[in-house]
Amino acid sequence: MNIILLSGGSGKRLWPLSNDIRSKQFIKIFRTPDGNYESMVQRVYRQILSVDPDATVTIATSKSQISALHNQLGEQIDISVEPCRRDTFPAIVLAAAYLHDEKGVQEEEAVVICPVDPYVNEDYFEAIRELWTLAQQGEANLTLMGIDPTYPSEKYGYIMPVDQNKRSRVSGFKEKPDAATAQKYIDDGGLWNGGVFACRLRYVLDRARKLLNYTDYKDLYERYETLPKISFDYAVVEHEPDIEVLRFGGQWKDLGTWNTLSEAMGEASVGDVRIDDTCTNVHVINELGVPILAMGLKDAVVSASPEGILVADKAQSSYIKPYVDAIDRQVMFAEKSWGSYLVLDVEENSMTVKVTLNPGHRMNYHSHDHRDEVWTVVSGTGRTIVDGMEQPVRVGDVITMAAGCRHTVIAETKLQMIEVQLGRNISAADKHKYELNE
Repeated sequence: MNIILLSGGSGKRLWPLSNDIRSKQFIKIFRTPDGNYESMVQRVYRQILSVDPDATVTIATSKSQISALHNQLGEQIDISVEPCRRDTFPAIVLAAAYLHDEKGVQEEEAVVICPVDPYVNEDYFEAIRELWTLAQQGEANLTLMGIDPTYPSEKYGYIMPVDQNKRSRVSGFKEKPDAATAQKYIDDGGLWNGGVFACRLRYVLDRARKLLNYTDYKDLYERYETLPKISFDYAVVEHEPDIEVLRFGGQWKDLGTWNTLSEAMGEASVGDVRIDDTCTNVHVINELGVPILAMGLKDAVVSASPEGILVADKAQSSYIKPYVDAIDRQVMFAEKSWGSYLVLDVEENSMTVKVTLNPGHRMNYHSHDHRDEVWTVVSGTGRTIVDGMEQPVRVGDVITMAAGCRHTVIAETKLQMIEVQLGRNISAADKHKYELNE
């Protein structure tokens, strides 16, 4: 089974846990059987492989998410990288061309495209496999998944089947409605459009050749920023007469707001939290190193991270985005392919960061033009390479790098350092990468 997972969005509606770098699908809040926590993308990836261990999974995403994906899913995953954001049609076409030209998937093979962040159970991926099988049989150009609606939602578009069978031809599509119109669509048999569809790979590539006049993956990638910003629904689905829909009646939730996210949490709190028995319908997520105590709250969500603190009524939390848009602040936490960093302090001419490297990983060999750096090892062991000179490091060691100096660190065990950056123009853009010959 070939699957393309669409991973996008900044997830500002889940601030302060999400930001421009850390999208909602990377937040670890779902308890695993071994007592740890996993994110939406880890959960979905695990569920796919539990249903089909031989599935070929390709994640279509932007450059900003590559490090987090490698951190959470490993270096072996296949990623179709968008040079810039151009909406779902260009993203899907680029991923399809990547599968064909770079991975050798034949045009007659079926592929399923779906979002990376629904909250579902394994039966959803059993339905995905059935969807893939239908596409492989090729009785329709497109086969969609239609979600049985549980309420008259104004957030989703609607697929209108011609009958109430599990598998049906599609008579048309409806835009996101108001609540009254949504109820009418449901009464007429309408299904939520969850953005899941399957087809032969050839179908996507042929549509792309016609609409974008491209030759191959390299050509598409090089002129990607010139492609039109348009969704796959508008560019393809709504113009295709030969469509079937497969009905899905299992659990399916779009965890796009704090209200819906808290409904899917298996417990009332994550992190160092105390909730007294006078609280009702309260969820607290704490990523800070200080305790949170909640008392006498009702229908509320509390979330604390290095980015900020949210205390909100659950219903009101859906309207968070304009307030978050107005916050202009240094990103304080991010996952990297080698580990993570946490900003501890920001001053006019300095920034202090706690760096954590996973065992066996290293930073890029790099330099900065406008800042000096000082590393102090606080736990673990590893090696540093500074202007070609290698030395072992352990707890208590201090390494100093002047501006222009090439440097990296390699973790042997889990390695933590306090990094002090000193300079007038401290910026993530002030970085030059080099090849490292060890």
